Amino acid sequence: MVATVLAAAGPSAAGLGATGLGAAGLGARAAPSSPPVPYASPVEPMRVVAPARLPLQDWLPGHRGIDLAARVGDAVVAPSAGVVSFAGAVVDRPVVSVRHDDGAITALEPVDTEVSVGDRVARGQRLGTVASAPGHCVPATCVHWGVRVEGRYRNPLDALAGLGRVVLLPRERAAFRRMPRCAPGTRAAS
Repeated sequence: MVATVLAAAGPSAAGLGATGLGAAGLGARAAPSSPPVPYASPVEPMRVVAPARLPLQDWLPGHRGIDLAARVGDAVVAPSAGVVSFAGAVVDRPVVSVRHDDGAITALEPVDTEVSVGDRVARGQRLGTVASAPGHCVPATCVHWGVRVEGRYRNPLDALAGLGRVVLLPRERAAFRRMPRCAPGTRAAS
């Protein structure tokens, strides 16, 4: 039997090393001796209004990222250091993408960008502002944050600083000790 434990052990616990999401970020390409560099929220304060619902197969329906509450004009920042790989419109929405140093690619929309393709950005550097273009949360406003690692979508929450990861741990044997049974209508002594 296992119990689900949320291990919020701080920045070094961010990411999922066993699933290809390392503590050095989502892509886990940083050298083993380098310190972990967790991701930051692209908008502050961070409030998730729609969680990721990643499909089991790429072709199945799902929500490939998270939606964060925001207001038109709010600053949008780079979750981690990298290079701007796309800045422009996709269909009717302004999008900015960053290829991070760990190999992961972040896409944020709708964002009126202040950066250009090829620009080097630091973690927390302003990329632009939340655009008035309709997005994932119509009629409300939000920023959609999608992350891909080696072409596969990942949940951005897995690499955020301080959130840690979900870990399945075996329960301790002591937790399985049989409690003495009480006769019906009686209470155990405390």
